[in-house]
Amino acid sequence: MLDVDLERFWKDDEIAHRDSCFSEEAPQVALGIRMNDECVFAELGIESDPYPDLSREKRIEYNRRYNDIAEEIVGRRLLREEYPQEDEKLPEIKSIGEVFGGRLERSTKAGTWLSSPTRTPASLEQMLDRVDRMDIREFMLPADWEPEKKRIYETYGKKPRPLRGLRGPVTLATSIYGEENLIYLYYDARDLFERLSRSIARVIIEMGDIMDREAEESPKSFSFADDNCSLLTPEMYEVFGYPILRDVFEHFASGDGAIRYQHSDSDMAHLLPVLARLDLTACNFGPTVLVDAIRKHMPHTRIDGCLAAFTFMRNRQADIIGEVRRDCEMIKATGGKGLNLCTAGQINHGTSLESMRAVMYAIQQYGRY
Repeated sequence: MLDVDLERFWKDDEIAHRDSCFSEEAPQVALGIRMNDECVFAELGIESDPYPDLSREKRIEYNRRYNDIAEEIVGRRLLREEYPQEDEKLPEIKSIGEVFGGRLERSTKAGTWLSSPTRTPASLEQMLDRVDRMDIREFMLPADWEPEKKRIYETYGKKPRPLRGLRGPVTLATSIYGEENLIYLYYDARDLFERLSRSIARVIIEMGDIMDREAEESPKSFSFADDNCSLLTPEMYEVFGYPILRDVFEHFASGDGAIRYQHSDSDMAHLLPVLARLDLTACNFGPTVLVDAIRKHMPHTRIDGCLAAFTFMRNRQADIIGEVRRDCEMIKATGGKGLNLCTAGQINHGTSLESMRAVMYAIQQYGRY
């Protein structure tokens, strides 16, 4: 097992996270990795798909057993051990993909994805006409919403949560219309391309406003997960994606102290100059979009990255240490701080706690400021 001073690491890590990882007092690069529920199966030696239908009791059991091991290897209990009873959960609201005519499908092997029958300009126009006429609140909230909201608040003191994170605009558009189709639309039906962008922005803001009223609060934050933004050229993104983020951030997350976040675990470095104009407070980009390139365009943005999720999953400690060392040396070379060491992409089924300890080792060896 790699030699890590666990007590010192976590004490220093707490300081490293202050001021969004830009604190002058930070002694080392911050660690953003905390693993996830997918990781329990390999660690416990359980044969399983990544997204099984587990009972609440079995999930709590697995997470507790995993946390017992985590305390020994990394010095922290990482996964939650409390989950609400079914009786405490609000009914599910419809997703933005469903507003635009999509259907959510789930698999124990692949998780949840969005499929859609909209694949021609004519069907897209018809779908947007339908969205224009739609009562968004009536569509997104289930029929039993009001009595269930009242019951759960009176019984458990819980209110609905604001809507502050969504599938990003390009990923949404390619899910409901197709990757090639969206690109062709830019050249073949520019007005419809721009109409789809305007409609997505309007619906996001309307859905967010509805849930703010339901939650009775309006936090100054918004985040997008937009892996497929890499498919557009800067010129295409300027017309389609940028106006959506600009308008949504202005509505929900403007000014100092607000959180404006973009995740895109793809090769989208060509979009950095456009995204930089949005004044992101934090970002998580693909494993080829490295610290030095991001910092060149975004000097004040916290960088959550850039360890490749597949490197982390393969559990080869030398490779993990090499990538973490690279990122630590890059951020120090900028003369500043603001690196939160995370994976560039989701942590995957099969990633071990020993790999997390390797990240901690590399930070302690190469990430001291």
